[in-house]
Amino acid sequence: MKGLKIIRKEKNLKQLKVALDLNISREALSYYENGRREPSLDMLNKLSKYFNVSIDFLINDEELKKR
Repeated sequence: MKGLKIIRKEKNLKQLKVALDLNISREALSYYENGRREPSLDMLNKLSKYFNVSIDFLINDEELKKR
């Protein structure tokens, strides 16, 4: 989930804020960001909508390379 941490930091958001907004634990978000756990498809959709980026960006930062 390379893009997740990048977009969160770009938007200057703390893990706790994002986790609370998405109704998950901060630890779960940290695990997603660091590749220790993979989010469900439903969670990928929520993250994509929350950050207004594609799922592809969240997984492998493809859009970032196009910027």
